[in-house]
Amino acid sequence: MTGPRYTPLAQSLPATVPFVGPETQERARGHAFAARLGANENIFGPSPKAIEAMAAAAADIWKYGDAQSHDLRHALAAHHGVAPEHILVGEGIDGLLGYLVRLLVGPGDAVVTSLGAYPTFNYHVAGFGGVIHTVPYKDDREDYEALFAKAAEVDARIVYLANPDNPMGSWHRGAEIAAALDHLPEGCLLLLDEAYVECAPEGTAAPVSADDRRVIRMRTFSKAYAMAGARAGYAIGHPELISAFNKVRNHFGMNRAAQAGALAALQDQDWLAEVLAKIAEARGRIAKIAEDNGLRALPSATNFVAIDCGRDGAFAKAVLETLVDQGIFVRMPFAAPQNRCIRVSCGPAAELDAFAAALPRALAAAQAG
Repeated sequence: MTGPRYTPLAQSLPATVPFVGPETQERARGHAFAARLGANENIFGPSPKAIEAMAAAAADIWKYGDAQSHDLRHALAAHHGVAPEHILVGEGIDGLLGYLVRLLVGPGDAVVTSLGAYPTFNYHVAGFGGVIHTVPYKDDREDYEALFAKAAEVDARIVYLANPDNPMGSWHRGAEIAAALDHLPEGCLLLLDEAYVECAPEGTAAPVSADDRRVIRMRTFSKAYAMAGARAGYAIGHPELISAFNKVRNHFGMNRAAQAGALAALQDQDWLAEVLAKIAEARGRIAKIAEDNGLRALPSATNFVAIDCGRDGAFAKAVLETLVDQGIFVRMPFAAPQNRCIRVSCGPAAELDAFAAALPRALAAAQAG
């Protein structure tokens, strides 16, 4: 009996996923987490209007979703003051990353990112045979000057830059990134991941024209809008690049109910403002919990906070594992020296109370071990 004939590239890749989900961990542990603070989900929840819209759309779930995401795309265009031709809607930023890499990266093509930055992007690059080049973080921030210099050195097709950044929560002023674009080499596209930008201070979003061929910006409804399970994201870019996605994207990949929910969420900016205030309050609470335990919380422009555990990655991992043993789901950066931290999502008081109670025990166990 013969099996499928895998490509040499597929045979060379490990069968792994970038993140092990909390449900997988709960099944392995045999019970649920008491506090789900590790996946950068917005625990405060989506607009009630979004929930209502998705529930109403369920009656028509027998239909495929609108392949053009017409209503949502036009609403996003109006929201950003651009033409609908500048907007692409897709299955979260993760889905859009895969399509972009498929468009631009072939076997052996160079791509540049930061060491320890969002690993799902690297997963897509590896899947299409690209070669990943990395530069280190600088003062716990992605170093866009070093990224652009490395791109020129290796003739990169894409530079990945998240602003604000995951996993550190750090950020740059958007005007600084825009000014540095003159140093981006010819033929290289800046992939600017702005998943957390709604949570960030004014001026974080890069003031880049949607007609600038050098940049594609990606946004999501997973973070500030609290719709991670709906898988709704979008890109803003030059119309020629946006149109090129039609060559490779799954035209019916967008869930019909997700489209309706994202549209309703976008139209409820009052709810977004309330949630952003709760996120800011939770960031302060997490920082206070860290301080009370002799640790330092890094400044954050996201819906999570990185807490410096004060030693190395092995110590931080021991803290994380003991937190998990107590039913507190958190994660940590995977590359040194950022892996000296644990990363805690913002959440309601009850979730943070559970974290506050568990952290001293986790630190004591790590110090003893």
